[in-house]
Amino acid sequence: MAVGIALAALLLLFVLGTPVAFALFLSTFLYFLFGADQPTMLLIQRLAGGLESISLLAIPFFIMAGVFMNHSGITDRLLKLAELMTRRLHGGLAQANVLLSTFMGGLSGSNIADAAMNAKLLVPSMTASGYPKPFSTAVTAASSLVTSTIPPGIALIVYGYVNNVSIGRLFLAGVVPGILMAVCMMLLVSRQCRRLGYQPPRKERVSRQEWISVTRAGIIALLLPVVVIGGIRVGVFTPTEAGAMAVLYALIVGMFVYKEMNVGNVAVATRESLFASVNVLFIIAVASGFARFLTWEHIPQDIAMLLSSQVGSAVAFLLLANVILLALGMFLEGNAILIVLSPLLAPVAAQFGIDPVHFGIIFILNASIGTITPPLGTVMFTTCSITGVKVPDFIRAIMPYWLLLVGLLMVVTFVPAVSMTLPDLIF
Repeated sequence: MAVGIALAALLLLFVLGTPVAFALFLSTFLYFLFGADQPTMLLIQRLAGGLESISLLAIPFFIMAGVFMNHSGITDRLLKLAELMTRRLHGGLAQANVLLSTFMGGLSGSNIADAAMNAKLLVPSMTASGYPKPFSTAVTAASSLVTSTIPPGIALIVYGYVNNVSIGRLFLAGVVPGILMAVCMMLLVSRQCRRLGYQPPRKERVSRQEWISVTRAGIIALLLPVVVIGGIRVGVFTPTEAGAMAVLYALIVGMFVYKEMNVGNVAVATRESLFASVNVLFIIAVASGFARFLTWEHIPQDIAMLLSSQVGSAVAFLLLANVILLALGMFLEGNAILIVLSPLLAPVAAQFGIDPVHFGIIFILNASIGTITPPLGTVMFTTCSITGVKVPDFIRAIMPYWLLLVGLLMVVTFVPAVSMTLPDLIF
């Protein structure tokens, strides 16, 4: 009875538009209130217990590193580098949008943060250059999904923590899918811009001095992911310690290399990092409490037994998992899906012999695609609210990119080498 009440309340709250974190908290509270054989006090203990892991410290560290990079002027330098690299391509600014997301993937760690930043930074410039605003918004939203798999993506850390999977291997497994996503998206942008006549290539030559100046400034920022992954690989520090090193690196670059940060900027950036971290960690806490009561009621075990008995092969399971996750991604926030559903599906994947790192990348890609999918995609609403584009116009513009991303999801799902070659080679 308690489970039924909790799940019914959760669905009702979703329909009413309640934020995911509060919907999960209230439904979990109702489980303890009505008929559960557990004291209500245990609810708070479970919520706090969901954050009692040293691995989760990596999340606020990497968020802070990304915010510090934004305040240090590094984003502007990466944009100049992206524009320089794409100026001779059709749709140069749109191409730079995708490339900037790829560069920032290792810095911001969050697709929502990346989408919000690019919507403010690039969409006005693209509109002034003749791009329709729905097109610019769709490119910004779709390219932000690269951030999910390029290390050190927050989703990679959350999945590794929840399912006890090596975060270092997950970081490496996300590199090739992320780069493949960026390349395919740039090809699609080029095709659309060529067909629709958006921003033809620029012919004027760039001086050698400008190339050297812009490239040198951008490379300083792009060294951060190399430092993070390299340090983890050679055993200098753990993923959590890598987050702290990323903060230190960002602070040094901002204050002593680019000299655009001072004590006042550090205080503002720290406050911004605090609020961003609290949003993510609160969802993790309440989703952990919700997942715990599902475990008490043996729901994960029942689902695992049902799927393993009804699904006859790994291919059929992967197809079913993709359909379920894509459908749920339309309604649930990405981190909530990771924490609530991955412990249910990962054990079944293991029974079919699917590598947990490979399944983690599949899971994260599904959750990411859901963020641009109506009716409740979080990245969709974030970009549309910033640019002022109507959701129906956004949906029409995003469809080619959505289909491309689903196609890439199928490639990553059924060609394990795409995600597993790097971690198998290096770890």
